[in-house]
Amino acid sequence: MDDSTELDEWEFIGRRGGAVSRLVPGEVLFADPQVKVCAQAAGRELLFDFTDDRAVLSMLRSRHDDEEVMFSNGTKWGVPLAVIGLFAVIYWAGVVRYWESSAARNGYLAIASVLILLLVFFFIRSAVKTWGDKSRQNLRSRAHKYRELAHAARRAGMDVPNRYPHYGPYPFAANFHRETALAESGEERER
Repeated sequence: MDDSTELDEWEFIGRRGGAVSRLVPGEVLFADPQVKVCAQAAGRELLFDFTDDRAVLSMLRSRHDDEEVMFSNGTKWGVPLAVIGLFAVIYWAGVVRYWESSAARNGYLAIASVLILLLVFFFIRSAVKTWGDKSRQNLRSRAHKYRELAHAARRAGMDVPNRYPHYGPYPFAANFHRETALAESGEERER
């Protein structure tokens, strides 16, 4: 998490924009017995205690860090790809296609294609590295389930803010990997 952001004990950053949110305590969130049963079932499924406020707060703060990394990686390669790709197309349309030498035009196409393909490769590699990380997928899966539980609590009449906890679901990168979670929990016990 960004060191310049001072958060109170029960606060977390809900989105990249920096909106600070306050954790809704588990006693409020799971006051409805049906929601609590769902939380316990989800906890068994995802190997996480959704009723432990400190664990949930840590997860939500980590989820913000994960979103920042995904945004940063997308920007690091996506912006140069867009700028260079656009420049290559505009330069082709305005200048290169009028060159008389086909060898020069073909050389330009080859160099521009290689450059763009390299940027596409690095963009995809960083996306796969970030989205494909099983630990991060477990984190996203747990955050997604927590969001579903919060919405269920709000529908049951609990005092939960609209859109709490303010994260998108990332369904394409939120698969739960039990073996990774078990390995991580084993490593934590050894410490």
